[in-house]
Amino acid sequence: MRVLLDTHAFLWWVEADQRLSAAARQAIAAASQGFFSIASCWELAIKVSLGKLALSKPIGRIAEDLGANEFQLLEIDLNDVARVAALPFHHRDPFDRMIVAQALNDELTIVSADPVFEKYGVKRVW
Repeated sequence: MRVLLDTHAFLWWVEADQRLSAAARQAIAAASQGFFSIASCWELAIKVSLGKLALSKPIGRIAEDLGANEFQLLEIDLNDVARVAALPFHHRDPFDRMIVAQALNDELTIVSADPVFEKYGVKRVW
């Protein structure tokens, strides 16, 4: 299985946070490939700049966590943008909508506590 970690799932994985469910932890560990979206990096940057999130290390060091965990950074392309435009508005969060588009386009399973992803027909593990 190829997985795309939602923002909180990535943070909880790299910080060994107990809020990450056992099923999510197992899916990430067993995945043939793990991805983290550049959209999630952007979301983190915004939340840090607004003071809504404090990270244990500077956001510029996310690449270290990606490499240490063998995750690939998932870039956004025009197919992803077009897919977002076609999505129904089950959810208005632009970062989550991009993650949905990427998961659909690349046939990825999303690791997230948020059940809204399932409204889009995306596979989700939690």
